[in-house]
Amino acid sequence: MKILFAAPENAWGGFLALLRAELPEHHFEATGHFSVDTLKGFDILIPTMSLVSRELLETGTQLRLIQQCGAGLEMVDIDAARKCNVQVANVPTDISGNADSVAELGIYMIIGLSRDVREMSKSLAEQRMGQPQGRALKGRTVGLIGLGGIGTALVKRLKAFDVHLIGIKQSNHKAAMEKLGMDWVGGIENLKGLLSRSDFVILCLPLTLDTRNLIDHSAFSLMKKGAFLINLSRGGIVDRDALEDALASGKIAGAGLDVFWEEPPDPNDPIFNYNVMATPHIAGSTDVSMRGIVKVVAENIRRLGKNLKPLYLN
Repeated sequence: MKILFAAPENAWGGFLALLRAELPEHHFEATGHFSVDTLKGFDILIPTMSLVSRELLETGTQLRLIQQCGAGLEMVDIDAARKCNVQVANVPTDISGNADSVAELGIYMIIGLSRDVREMSKSLAEQRMGQPQGRALKGRTVGLIGLGGIGTALVKRLKAFDVHLIGIKQSNHKAAMEKLGMDWVGGIENLKGLLSRSDFVILCLPLTLDTRNLIDHSAFSLMKKGAFLINLSRGGIVDRDALEDALASGKIAGAGLDVFWEEPPDPNDPIFNYNVMATPHIAGSTDVSMRGIVKVVAENIRRLGKNLKPLYLN
């Protein structure tokens, strides 16, 4: 089968090379960028961060499967794919090691922001010892918006820091609170309360029509002065201009961003002049998670070749 990888050849630490080694009998091609011009002649598309529109799907003369190499499918027109008789599958974060890897990066950002890693670098450069003074995590309140695989993995790790854990979940709030041992869990209608109580607001939810620009000027106005925002989800959940205003005014003390309003972001974007810890969409890119994702993607490609139903269809 012919498989199109919509990304540079060496994206995510050589994911494509791992997949080729697992499936040497198949033909793989990389687009070289995060976009697709045509699907003609391909049986499978691995879309990564590329837009898969109805118009693009109509170029697929033999496309049978869109297999995401992760959980995110917000760039894929799933309804159009179904109309074209194309199956769509992803890799849930909690079965591949991806959620654990993302949670680890979340902890890195929480500590880096609270201890002011940017100012540390300046102090060393200027030979100032004993500065800056950081903020201890003990007793702080961490608000998690989204308690799926990533949110759950974060809760597990954050308990060791003796913080107060509150969260927003789509449903089964009480059951989630008891199962995860959190101080409080509510629905999206309780978002204002979470924002006003949290020293750290961490985004762990998917991007949908309802969550796009969820964190806007109004949301920032509700946050504690000096709180931090960390986005481990998708850039579109945060209004970029609202974020810059919140940073510039000192409403929030800083932000941790693994995802952006456009990817790759402009390195000269003035937002990076503020207290922002930024990583290039690599929260889930570790040796463990890549092996886990390759295993699932390879299995679905094998299943398609045997005319079996792929796993984790959407």
